[in-house]
Amino acid sequence: MNWENIAGQDNLKKLLRESIAENRVSHAQLFVGKEGYGTLPMVLAYAKEILSKENEHAASRVEHLNHLDLHFSFPVFTDNKNSLSKNKFDEFREMILESPYASYDDWTAFLESENKQLFISADEIDDQNQKFALKSYEGGTKILIVWRADKMNIAASNKFLKFLEEPPAKTVILLTAESTNDILPTILSRAQIVEVSRIDDEDIKTYLKKNFSVSDEKAREVIHEAQGNLNEAIKLLNSGDKSNEFEKLFVQWVRDAFMVKKKPEYLRSIIIWAREIAGWNREKQKNFLNYCSEIFRLALLQNYQSENLVYKKIDANGFNWAGFSKFISGANIESILEEISTADLHLTRNGNPKIVWTDLGIKLSRYIHKSS
Repeated sequence: MNWENIAGQDNLKKLLRESIAENRVSHAQLFVGKEGYGTLPMVLAYAKEILSKENEHAASRVEHLNHLDLHFSFPVFTDNKNSLSKNKFDEFREMILESPYASYDDWTAFLESENKQLFISADEIDDQNQKFALKSYEGGTKILIVWRADKMNIAASNKFLKFLEEPPAKTVILLTAESTNDILPTILSRAQIVEVSRIDDEDIKTYLKKNFSVSDEKAREVIHEAQGNLNEAIKLLNSGDKSNEFEKLFVQWVRDAFMVKKKPEYLRSIIIWAREIAGWNREKQKNFLNYCSEIFRLALLQNYQSENLVYKKIDANGFNWAGFSKFISGANIESILEEISTADLHLTRNGNPKIVWTDLGIKLSRYIHKSS
């Protein structure tokens, strides 16, 4: 990964490059931010420059993720009683080379492991300890990149802490995580925290214009919805038929929710709707939840006469956008968004999707008629 290929983040790139030039590279650094903000691309560019400073021929090997002194740990599921990252490295390498901004959910979908728990195990830390006990192949720095360090289990975290406390000579440890909430405080105290903030909208626009054929109107819609997350922006840009599918199912949900009050038999339709969505992979389900949240927010803006902020409306299949928007107000928007957020949390924690979607589907019928 080259610095110039990273969207935005110019100040952070400058600081990292200066730390290398001035020999101020901390032995352990934790890059905190969503994958779509560029945590891994930033780490890869950083590692490339560290190794290239010692050997000018290292750059291409780092770019292809096959440098012998660059090691990776990342969440995997237990396979044949084994939970070592190296067993899935070829798949991880393929995904990252294709999409360096890919998320944990993308990785889960890539492995087709939506119903399995992915984590970094104590055995994985032992395996890395053995690797780093050996001298580097090129006689210089050895780098360990731990992608999604917040997915370490307790046993792994305790072993990793010892690795941090007594690192082998000429070792650099670069970790990424979405947040620090699930990382041991003792690990946090031994690592330099690097905050990776959301990407500026203008920088996302520049990236999309450079790498995709996109109109200004579509770019505006995508950028607004992505909220500084390049991974989400690219997905939205490439969604195509998926957006139409989401729109159709959202309209069906709203219409059924409106009808339930007068005709309880529409509950059956909501249950069928929930079962259809529950059959998707988890990433697609979570994307639909994000879509629903955004449509409800836009409807609220429409209702409160902030139409200049409404960058997208639903007007297909005879849907009355203006009429629907009148039902979304301060009286119910908080409850609706809270239920969507709760559903997202349950899906993240591997809750039964049929129950999650049925519960959410029915609850909208309760909130949609709540008047301001």
